[in-house]
Amino acid sequence: MMLDLSKLDFTKGNGLVTVVTQDAHTGDLLMVAHADREALEKTIETGEMYYRSRSRGLWHKGGTSGNVQRVVSLTADCDADAVLARVEKAGPACHTGAETCFDIGPVDALVALDKTIAERARKAPEPGEKPSYTRRLLDDRNLRLKKIGEEAAELVTACADGDKERAVEEAADVLYHVLVAVRPLGVTLEDVKAVLARRASKPAK
Repeated sequence: MMLDLSKLDFTKGNGLVTVVTQDAHTGDLLMVAHADREALEKTIETGEMYYRSRSRGLWHKGGTSGNVQRVVSLTADCDADAVLARVEKAGPACHTGAETCFDIGPVDALVALDKTIAERARKAPEPGEKPSYTRRLLDDRNLRLKKIGEEAAELVTACADGDKERAVEEAADVLYHVLVAVRPLGVTLEDVKAVLARRASKPAK
């Protein structure tokens, strides 16, 4: 979150810099706005996003709606005239009520899948309602573990056969079943990605 405001170039935008706001967890592009020095100072001071609107002046995102954006990091671009704000959002980012201002769908399909699994885990079936396949896996440890073995075996077979199309399908099945298997342990995709990020940051041997 450390951003040196003295190094930003506010002159190009007549006192403003462009702010690209991104969901820190999903990678989704949420919105593009502007900020001046005062807005960024308030952002750093409060830990929540402030912007400068040409029509509304200084505004606190979510100050009225409650859809605040909590700052994870602020990073200047190479020209120092734009800022990438990675945030945790408390609600929709767009004034229309949409999750983002860009109708492009989830940036990361795995993130969307993990979110769906989390929703299935939180919500138990209604009385008389047939549980979804994901819910059945979540409720049956032996079935979860059995399916990982089966899907992994099918992936191995597809790779051994040199069947690219089937290997892609089986790889997707393995990823799905892995995410379901670890969910009852409280493990999320973010936890797995954090481990991969730590490994990637280590110097190659």
